[in-house]
Amino acid sequence: MNIRVAIDCMGGDHGPSVTVPAACTFLEQHREASLILVGLEEQIRPHLPGGRESDRLRIVHATQVVEMHEAPALALKNKKDSSMRVALNLVKEGEADASVSAGNTGALMATSRFVLKMLPGIDRPAICPQLPTFHGHTYMLDLGANVDCLPEHLLQFGIMGAMMAAALDHKDNPSVGLLNIGEEDIKGNEVVKAAAELLAASDLNFIGNVEGDGIFKGEADVVVCDGFVGNVALKAAEGVAQMLGRGIKEEFGRNLLTKLAAVIAWPVLSHFKRRIDHRQYNGALLLGLRGISVKSHGSADRFAFGKAVERAYEAASNRVVERIAQRMASMHPQPVTDEGTP
Repeated sequence: MNIRVAIDCMGGDHGPSVTVPAACTFLEQHREASLILVGLEEQIRPHLPGGRESDRLRIVHATQVVEMHEAPALALKNKKDSSMRVALNLVKEGEADASVSAGNTGALMATSRFVLKMLPGIDRPAICPQLPTFHGHTYMLDLGANVDCLPEHLLQFGIMGAMMAAALDHKDNPSVGLLNIGEEDIKGNEVVKAAAELLAASDLNFIGNVEGDGIFKGEADVVVCDGFVGNVALKAAEGVAQMLGRGIKEEFGRNLLTKLAAVIAWPVLSHFKRRIDHRQYNGALLLGLRGISVKSHGSADRFAFGKAVERAYEAASNRVVERIAQRMASMHPQPVTDEGTP
């Protein structure tokens, strides 16, 4: 089955100098994929091997670019021919199976929701990345799209995350945990307590509350939280990882003896670095939409952006959107009144 991925080549800190070479490398590694490079053609073509397109790689010209700090509402209103929006339109029109962008997160969320629309039964899209754990990885959502949530939204996040884990990890009944300040049922605010009751009453494999350290212990295949808590947890974890990396480097470089110890320990350090390399987990799905939209880190290098493209390819291949839609249809969820939804 040929999976077609549309790539916003202009997004991110580096633009075509990273996105196009990453796309070409991905294409070499995935023979059953084809890519559509969207953006300013005169900037994209010089980064193609020989400057040529092929039957599996073509350029779609877009005349506008969404800047990294541009207001989402203005981007949605004034940039109708941006590379970001054209790529999403290709998904909507059925010319692509997924879209990837390293561009402005707020603009991507707003544009994805406007172009692709929400699945029935889902009130809000959620940002869902893959995070490393002791035993492999976990999926956590939401990580920033929804600062304030109702209990029903957290239930929907649990359903979407479980369907994503089932599709991508081929698990029949992935476990779902609710991020909280304690494992006991009495812990947490009223929203979290009510969400726990909804999750427990659903047919999900709900294991109860998960504390912050349980995320990276791999206590659950899916960890559910609101976007405020999720984003803080993610940024805190990234900060600790950077502190540890820098601290280890400084300690090994203190003197000749520690440098010699670094040489001896290099195989272990190198393996550990690969194991926790955040670039391997780049690419967060915007779940809840009628199509696949993947957000890459804006600072992603070629390796990391390639992983985001791979994430989109896997989501399309394993029919993540269809699985979420089928599960929501089987549950017949009640609509949520949410006047604050944009």
